[in-house]
Amino acid sequence: MPVTDQQAATLRAQLAGDLAGHKRQLAGLRGAGDSRGYSALLTAAFYNAVGSRFTRDSTLDEVTGFVADVHARSERVRDALDPQTAERVVVSAFTSDGLDDLDAEELTRTKMMLLAAIIAGQHLDDAGLDEFIAKARALADELLS
Repeated sequence: MPVTDQQAATLRAQLAGDLAGHKRQLAGLRGAGDSRGYSALLTAAFYNAVGSRFTRDSTLDEVTGFVADVHARSERVRDALDPQTAERVVVSAFTSDGLDDLDAEELTRTKMMLLAAIIAGQHLDDAGLDEFIAKARALADELLS
């Protein structure tokens, strides 16, 4: 089952900073198919964003610096983001390092926070955000097929 328009709109609202719209859209995602599709979309968007921010040649110090910057942005982020987990999640985008030992909720929260930070740093306009979501959706559809 491919990613739905509602799943894509939910992620777009989050990345656009429309928290009320994101909550409203998220409340409409109910079934196992929605959960699976949205999870695949989030993962695809995360990997695309990490790939646009880092390369295989990026150093661990670059990853650590990025995570430290994100971690320092607000008290809410400091409370919600474990730096060691965040570093592992970023590095896993380029390696075959497993993340199976991480709690699914923590992994999702970490991906979402890092994804939002990368996208915020890119200062995308509406067209750029639409293009980013479209690319993530295409990759998610491949992952789901």
